[in-house]
Amino acid sequence: MKIGCPKEIKPQEFRVGMTPNAAREAVAHGHQVMIETGAGVGAGFTDADYIAAGASIVGTAEEVFAGAEMVVKVKEPQAVERARLREGQVLFTYLHLAPDPAQTHDLLASGVTAIAYETVTDERGGLPLLAPMSEVAGRLAPQVGAWTLQKANGGRGVLLGGVPGVLPAKVLVIGGGVVGTQAARVAAGMGADVTILDRSVPRLRYLDDIFHGTVKTGYASAGMTAELVAEADMVIGAVLIPGAAAPKLVTRAQLATMKPGAAIVDVAIDQGGCFETSRATTHQDPIYEVDGILHYCVANMPGAVARTSTLALGNATLPFLLALADKGWKRACAEDRHLMAGLNTHAGKLTYAAVGTALGLPVITPEAALAI
Repeated sequence: MKIGCPKEIKPQEFRVGMTPNAAREAVAHGHQVMIETGAGVGAGFTDADYIAAGASIVGTAEEVFAGAEMVVKVKEPQAVERARLREGQVLFTYLHLAPDPAQTHDLLASGVTAIAYETVTDERGGLPLLAPMSEVAGRLAPQVGAWTLQKANGGRGVLLGGVPGVLPAKVLVIGGGVVGTQAARVAAGMGADVTILDRSVPRLRYLDDIFHGTVKTGYASAGMTAELVAEADMVIGAVLIPGAAAPKLVTRAQLATMKPGAAIVDVAIDQGGCFETSRATTHQDPIYEVDGILHYCVANMPGAVARTSTLALGNATLPFLLALADKGWKRACAEDRHLMAGLNTHAGKLTYAAVGTALGLPVITPEAALAI
């Protein structure tokens, strides 16, 4: 199979869809790999690294899209990239379609077979291709939130860990999954007073066990959430419904109850965000203020640590990438229901129910798509 990896063009996105090691593995399996020149530079990989791995370097993204049977990326294709996709081609990347009708309609119009990293599942009900980036974003959240809280950035001027005689900042983490767990770990490590909210009592028991009392837990009722939001110096939104739009858990009216200069970090912004006042920002201009509350809503947080993120993502995606290339997408999906769960569009049909619900579009089952 001809596999193509273009350079990411979303603002401030430095990751790359294939590492040189992934290219080497694909070539060893008998596939051709085309990398756009400079695609790996942001993550510390040179064209020479890819050539040494057996890949070929091409000069433009147009050549990658035109020549590739499967396009491997990191972020969702931008409008100019979507115009280059075609029926019969496989797109393997993050998509996050539920809050993005424009992208969804363009993918359907192109006829491309789009497999989304974020909806591929595993035997435990997890999301193995989302998990590594969730770990990165979770660990980054308290770090960027601490920066947002600095007075020079418009924040409250609060040090997360406090100092002797001065109480630490209060950090509320909404959602106890991968993002929330990692965010709580780092925030607690920085000395903050951390509380995690979740609606799963078994998950809360697990969190209570692993943190050994260094982090508090609470059931995420509307009342408890409102109470703790009002007390927090920083609120980290870490709620995910696989493939669907994130629920809005904090309203604009609740901002008035918060401390002036408090910080919101919305890690769920890729799925539309879990705060009513969230809107996507970039690393170049990451913060905005609403009613005195600072919002950090960067939609590609892991791009800030591009090398770590690229290596972690590459480790997770490689087995699926090889399965798609070795077997073809239909056989690979037919033999692996977890990979099939990643199928979002095929031949102009939407195949992921949660996206159809979010956007009011008709959906067929992935099994039906295999027969097209």
